[in-house]
Amino acid sequence: MSLDVSLSVASNPKNVENSSVNTSKDVISNPLSKKLSKILDTRLDNDKDMLEALKSLSIFFTENNIRTRRNLRGDIEKRTLNINEEFIGAFAVVKEQLDSIYKDVEAINACCQDMISRLKKTKSQTHDLISQTTTLKAETHKLQLRNRLVDAFLLKFQLTEEEKQALKTGRDGQLRSDFFTALVRVKQIHNDCKLLLRTNHQTAGLEIMESMALQQETAYEKLYRWTQNECCLLSTDSPDISLKLSQAIAALYDRPVLFKYSIDEFGNARRAAVVRNFIDALTRGGPGGNPRPIELHSHDPLRYLGDMLAWIHQSTASEKEHAQALLKNCQMIDNAIEDILMHITEGPLIQSIINSIQVRIEQVLTSEPGPILLYKLSNLLQFYISTISQMMPSTCVLVHTLDEMFQLSRKVFFSSLSFAANKLIDKVVEQPPADLTPTDSIQKVLALLQGILSSNESSVASADEKRGVFLQILTYMVEPLVQACSLSASQLPPVDMATYMVNSLHVIQCVVALYEFTDQRLEMLQAQIDAHMDTLVNEHASLILHHCGLTSLCTSLQLYARSEEPLSKMSGMDVASVKAAMAKLDGFLSNPDPTTMGQCNRVQSSKFRDQIKRRTTELICMAYSQLYSAISDPKNQYPSITSIAPIEPGQVARLLS
Repeated sequence: MSLDVSLSVASNPKNVENSSVNTSKDVISNPLSKKLSKILDTRLDNDKDMLEALKSLSIFFTENNIRTRRNLRGDIEKRTLNINEEFIGAFAVVKEQLDSIYKDVEAINACCQDMISRLKKTKSQTHDLISQTTTLKAETHKLQLRNRLVDAFLLKFQLTEEEKQALKTGRDGQLRSDFFTALVRVKQIHNDCKLLLRTNHQTAGLEIMESMALQQETAYEKLYRWTQNECCLLSTDSPDISLKLSQAIAALYDRPVLFKYSIDEFGNARRAAVVRNFIDALTRGGPGGNPRPIELHSHDPLRYLGDMLAWIHQSTASEKEHAQALLKNCQMIDNAIEDILMHITEGPLIQSIINSIQVRIEQVLTSEPGPILLYKLSNLLQFYISTISQMMPSTCVLVHTLDEMFQLSRKVFFSSLSFAANKLIDKVVEQPPADLTPTDSIQKVLALLQGILSSNESSVASADEKRGVFLQILTYMVEPLVQACSLSASQLPPVDMATYMVNSLHVIQCVVALYEFTDQRLEMLQAQIDAHMDTLVNEHASLILHHCGLTSLCTSLQLYARSEEPLSKMSGMDVASVKAAMAKLDGFLSNPDPTTMGQCNRVQSSKFRDQIKRRTTELICMAYSQLYSAISDPKNQYPSITSIAPIEPGQVARLLS
């Protein structure tokens, strides 16, 4: 057939074209060709199924011959059939097991259905009971919540049985240890009731508040009675203030009336103890006679007054410590302590003690013990007033009395000082001794002044007060003393008067300079000393110039200073007079001691003697320099200066120094 096709194609080209077209169509429509084309186009490397099939085929297809190829289909079918039979056999076992499971599941399902039906039946029968139970549970929850609220309310606004028992005193009238805790609890509940009054529970709040107020007042009444009894027992020398008593006073602080009554009771007990102790200190002394009774030292005013004031100070400090221990748990403790101390120092017995102290102080002050002792007593009073006033109120009778005694002591002191100073100064107004030194009366006045000023160093007064007292004392003593010295020296010659005043003022200055606040007085004394020193220097210089014969030359030089004539032509300034004076000056410079004024050696202060010598030398050198300048001046027509005045001013200064 293919040959026929080829011939037809060759004889007719058109047929050839048609034949090729038809051939391609036949090939495309031939199934075998398709399979072959598909097989040829297949790539075994990428066809996994084909590879697996070929691997399986290689297991039983061992020989490739015509018989095996022909029987391949049958072998494959037989192999497939065997595999299916094996699968059916295995699946039969599975089926039997599944049937068994199915029967079990059916039985379980039947049981569950039975249970569901029974539950539905039971639920229908117990529905009312369940709803009732749910309702009861809700009500139970509400009741439990209300119970907790009631318990919390009672815990906050009611006292427990233990707290109620704590507020009751025992048969012996003593307070229980938890009394104050219960009292604080009552007070807290009473304050918390104010919160209820702001809500819708005003009735409950009012009832609870009334109940707590009643219990609170009852407790305060019991507490006050117990506190009053305890305070009455505190009249011993060294009272033991218990912690419970201080807590009781702190609790009564909220009741001002009861608090004041308790404090007054404590003050009465301590006042009785103070009176008894003071009488014992005056007459009996301490335990076993040590310290000795104060009255035994009445002959020693300073110790007598000091012991009494020391006892008052010690007693005041002790009572303040007792009051602090009593009020340590209270607020505004300072005011309360002042009230207690004021109460202790009031009353007839205490007033009698204060009057007794006042009488004794007045007796000491008026016994004329002398200015120094009076001043020490005054400083002692001032010290204890300053110390006691820091512990006691300023309005206290004791402080007021001591202040009056202090003012009296100062007044008596200045009166005594004025009397003693005038008495000694009257003795100063007498003829000074021959050596022009201060008299014994001056030394006594200065010893008195020194003793008084030394006592002032221990004064506790402020700087301004000390300054005022110093100035007042100096006014009472120094000024009259200086006036008496001046009056006594007024009958002496000027040089002797200046020497005596320098010595006297120097002694006064040395005493005054030892103390503070005396700068102004020292300046006044130094000014007077300087004035008298000027007198001594001028007199000493005049004596030396007169001895050397330079006085007449200096006088003539001043007289002819404005004259147009040469000085050498003037009377008293001629060459002979100048040479004679220079000869005397040369003799003086070789031995200046005999010409020293005797009064200068009587000046006690070496410092002042050196000043007199130095200033005298300066005046002499100044006068000689003026004279030397006039002689060396050509217009005065003197011969050669070396022939008339061979000594230069510088040499004079060196020789005299």
